[in-house]
Amino acid sequence: MVGEAKNPGAHRDSSTSMQIQVGIITISDRASAGDYKDLGGPALKEVAQKAGWQILAEAIVPDDITRVQETIRSFSQQGCGLILTTGGTGIGPRDVTPEAIRAIMRVELLGFGEVMRAESMRITPNAILSRSLAAVVDHALVIALPGKPSGAVECLGFVRGAIPHAVAVAQGTPTSC
Repeated sequence: MVGEAKNPGAHRDSSTSMQIQVGIITISDRASAGDYKDLGGPALKEVAQKAGWQILAEAIVPDDITRVQETIRSFSQQGCGLILTTGGTGIGPRDVTPEAIRAIMRVELLGFGEVMRAESMRITPNAILSRSLAAVVDHALVIALPGKPSGAVECLGFVRGAIPHAVAVAQGTPTSC
């Protein structure tokens, strides 16, 4: 199901202290079916709120390319400048998040994935299997994070410093660079 905007009247601040409007999408067949409780989405929500970002929309969708794409586009249209996904970045047969994003992106930001994998390798050798990435879709920065809550939070932390500028550029906000 596509999430509803929690504050559809929110506006974008073009100043350097712009408010980042966030959408969070958990991508999981089992969580979307209610087979287990989503932990990744709430973990990302907590981090985003601590960063001072406004949560505008949330959803749990199955590992389905079309549903992932529809939800990303819906969140972008609702005003989310940053869309965080959790799940579907591994190598399992149902892990389709990177393919879904790449099919609708304007540009991939390779450095995000590189940094997330490199820093995660310090924690676990299995990080080399991750296909986490970041891309611009419509006017939003989309970051595909691991499904494991601790991995999602860690990876977001590794790239957090670049997010405000990337969101501003994705939204066409004038920047100093």
